[in-house]
Amino acid sequence: MNFAPQIPVNGLSLVHGATDRPLSEDTVHALLASAAKRWPQREAAVFVEQGLRWTWAELLQQVEWAAAGFLALGVKAGDRVGMWSPNRAEWLVTQFATARIGAILVNINPAYRLSELEYTLNKAGVGVLVSAAAFKSSDYLAMLQTLGVCAAGAGPRLPLLRAVVRLGDEPSAGMVNWSQLMASGKAQVDALPPEGDLSCFDAINIQFTSGTTGAPKGATLTHHNIVNNGRAVGDCMRLTEHDSLCIPVPLYHCFGMVLAVLACVAKGSKMVFPGEGFDARATLAAVATERCTALHGVPTMFIAELDHPDFVSFDLSSLRTGIMAGAPCPIEVMRRVQSEMHMGEVTISYGMTETSPVSFQSATDDPLGKRVTTVGRVLPHLSVKIVDLEGQVVPVGQTGELCTRGYSVMQGYWDDPERTADSVRDGWMHTGDLATIDAEGYANIVGRVKDMVIRGGENVYPREVEEFLFTHPKVAAVQVFGVPDARYGEALCAWIITRAGMVCTEAEILDFCREQIAHYKVPKYLRFVDELPITVTGKPQKFLMREAMMRELGLSQISTA
Repeated sequence: MNFAPQIPVNGLSLVHGATDRPLSEDTVHALLASAAKRWPQREAAVFVEQGLRWTWAELLQQVEWAAAGFLALGVKAGDRVGMWSPNRAEWLVTQFATARIGAILVNINPAYRLSELEYTLNKAGVGVLVSAAAFKSSDYLAMLQTLGVCAAGAGPRLPLLRAVVRLGDEPSAGMVNWSQLMASGKAQVDALPPEGDLSCFDAINIQFTSGTTGAPKGATLTHHNIVNNGRAVGDCMRLTEHDSLCIPVPLYHCFGMVLAVLACVAKGSKMVFPGEGFDARATLAAVATERCTALHGVPTMFIAELDHPDFVSFDLSSLRTGIMAGAPCPIEVMRRVQSEMHMGEVTISYGMTETSPVSFQSATDDPLGKRVTTVGRVLPHLSVKIVDLEGQVVPVGQTGELCTRGYSVMQGYWDDPERTADSVRDGWMHTGDLATIDAEGYANIVGRVKDMVIRGGENVYPREVEEFLFTHPKVAAVQVFGVPDARYGEALCAWIITRAGMVCTEAEILDFCREQIAHYKVPKYLRFVDELPITVTGKPQKFLMREAMMRELGLSQISTA
């Protein structure tokens, strides 16, 4: 397939993806059914922690039983089914079982607590919730009971919730066990309606974005959105039925659900899940034992794997490709992944939940320089432009806001027309990301519009400073952000994690900066920390760092002028 996009139009930052192959009109279930028909006895999924291994035929059978079980609970096409769980086999089955009957899967962040859970369940109108018993420090069942789930029903705080299906064998008042759901479905599987009754343009998934301000927004995606994005991503990695992908990234997020699962289903590649949550050693062990040829992760995951004390004891020579995404990738980390983890064909991708998610991805044979400094080129059937504050397309090489248009753009935010209209204008999804596009169509993500620091009239892009600081031999991780400053409006602050066993001082960092970067890019405040606040998907939460720094310095509202 031809992934080379057109050269930017008329010297402007506007590119169009290739259109030589038509888009698929398969539903999510049709994609799985096709895989099961083509490779029935090949292994489809391995859940290491649960000790489960399924062929494609066995996975399809599990899905059919679960789908019939949901029907028996009264779930109909268009109904919302919530999934609140870490990476487990039941998550994968529920993803396809809901799609089989046209129900809309609502992905619930495993890190959510009471108020977030209550909000998302009610906002999306979830009628049936599939829930794990617990994950890490979160007692899911206790939270549900606090919200009123009991033998008598869900209670007034969750007025639309009709049933809870809990994972595990222990009984819970007012809940159905997963085994009961499956037994019920197995007995009634013949009652499943024809799959052809569904349209690929129907909404099939709601994913709540973890914004830094305001209530979470439910990005509503269709079969057409995510099936085509999964296919394109699999094409970029050159996946086939002979590949196996290690998936330590969470299923609740597009990275796991689309870039991993749907990419594998589209190509027949085996899915390997090391555990419920990310663990560097478990991931390395799964790659070595299952002879995985591909591995996904955010940069923090790859850093943890590379720096694990047992790293050299694992044979990773089977690896070839994978995706590093979710946050800006430090160049040095990319180089180590290619050399020390044997991932010579590792790709970088960029996107957002609202675009299903990938808009740009590097190819396995892109020049090394492009793969370590850009996020690749636009995917087929998508258009991307970079605009200034007035909405005008900027010349090639200039910085502006990245906007995406095409099949991947969401239907909208669930039950939120105002915020939908603010984000999607004339079919263009305004991402809020600052980017550039070069003369060959490669994109570079500079940062977030809201993260750009304006110091004394100079625009400072934190990622540029982060990339520079990361070249210091003692720096393992770094995040740069702005804080209020009486003189300049904003000043730069850097939080740094040093490499294991190393001690670094503020003076060393400042000396390193001197004469190498412009004075206005040198951080005014430096803090050495043991860890950075991150989301479940590994994205650094700069707003939390900023708030903590403002409290420490006794500062008030951030200046953006």
